[in-house]
Parts: sequence; structure tokens; C-alpha cells
Amino acid sequence: MTRRLDRLESESVYVIREAVARFENPALLWSIGKDSTTLLWLCRKAFFGEIPFPVIHIDTTHKFPEMYAFRDEWARRWGLELRIARNDTALARGVGYDTHDVLTCCDELKTKALKQAIARDGYDALLVGIRRDEHGIRAKERFFSPRDDDFRWNYEDQPAELWDHFHTGRDERDHFRVHPLLGWSEIDVWRYAEREEIPVNDLYFARDGKRYRSLGCMPVTRPMVSQSSTIAEVVDELETTEVSERHGRSQDREDPDTMQQLRALGYM
Repeated sequence: MTRRLDRLESESVYVIREAVARFENPALLWSIGKDSTTLLWLCRKAFFGEIPFPVIHIDTTHKFPEMYAFRDEWARRWGLELRIARNDTALARGVGYDTHDVLTCCDELKTKALKQAIARDGYDALLVGIRRDEHGIRAKERFFSPRDDDFRWNYEDQPAELWDHFHTGRDERDHFRVHPLLGWSEIDVWRYAEREEIPVNDLYFARDGKRYRSLGCMPVTRPMVSQSSTIAEVVDELETTEVSERHGRSQDREDPDTMQQLRALGYM
């Protein structure tokens, strides 16, 4: 297992350094969850304790209070150049989970907020902590994934990636999504977090017989029954569970095409 984690770490650090070498204005998307926090950790390793690019948090204003507290504490401790992105226009119109469906909220409060940030700051590459095993549509991704100027992702026409040769030509692309954790599994992330002593939000650990396995917006994220209160216990639980990781996320439990629609529109 140590050898596997070492290999995954080396692969991710290589992808991170390639992204910084190939693009002029990269940034990292930090959702405050375990995966993007692990990606932050790997970026700090890649650049000897520093992150030489901005860290963006897409703030829907519907996150758990514990997530905002975690964000602010570790941004301060790690000296991050934290940039908060919100779609204030949509929020002013009253877009929210009590008045709109999940697809609309994700598009307005996440995807369009990110579009506005890219238009404002001109990012040409975004490092994102997604993994292939999270969802079927994410299994179609590449390490370097192009988006056009309308933010669309053509999941039927992805560039081949063979022997660590990555296609990063701009052509008509507006920017690239870079996925250094693509080959990791959920249990890999937890085992690596335990080994490296990476900070993890307390919401992932059991309280009163329940814990959150995936963190999103409060109105559409549900906990699972669990007694796991440490990383070691979470790992033991994952070795036997048949429940999917994102079972508690509403956008993953609606129509099977919902996530594909969101990803095609530019969702993370």
C-alpha cells in the first residue's frame, strides 16, 4: 500500500508541475472537501511548502459553517492567496435551493460564478481535485481536459494521453481543467491523509451515529449512518460498504443525465 501511495503522489506532483510549467495563469479550485484539500497538500509538496498560484473557493453561500471555518483557518495557516468567487447577480435574484432545482442552483451558483472569476482574472488552467471513481461521467475525463470559450466540455472528444504525453494546445479552448488526482480512489485519499496527517474537516467523522461522506451545499447534502470517528475507522468502513460515495449528494441522485449535463456546462 505504501508503494501505491508513493506512486500516486509522484504522478500527481508530476501533473501539478507540468501544469505550472505549461500555463501562464493557473489557479486551484478548493471545495474545502477531503479531495481538494489533499490536492492543496500535494501542491505544497510540489513547491516546497508554498503554492505559487491563487486558490479559488466557489462560495454558493449555502455551505456548512464548519466548511467556512475550516477554509479560513487553513488558508491563514498555509498562507494561501485565497480568492472567493460568488455569483452575486444570481444571489440577488434569489436563486437558492428553496426556490430553484438543483441543476439550476449548481449552474448559477457554481458554474457561472467560476465563469465570472475566469473572465475577471484570466485563468488559463484550473487544478481540480476530482477522481475517476467518483461518478461515471468523471471516468471519461483526462488529466488535462480542454474547455471551449462557452465553458463546454466535449466528453465525446477528449485528447488521448499516452505515456505521460499531455495535450495542452489552446486552439479554440478558453482554458484547461487539470486533474492531478484522477487516478486516485476514495480509499487512497483517506489512506494518504492518514499517512501525511493532512487536516480533514470534522464533518467527515461520526456524530450521533452519522457522518458526511461527501461535502457540498447544506440543503442538498445528507449524512450517512456511521460510527466512524477516526480516519482509520473510515478506511475500515470503506473496505466493506456498498453505498456510493456521493449517495448523499442530491445532484447525483436525480436523473442519471443530470451530472453529465452539469459537467458539459462546466461544473467541477
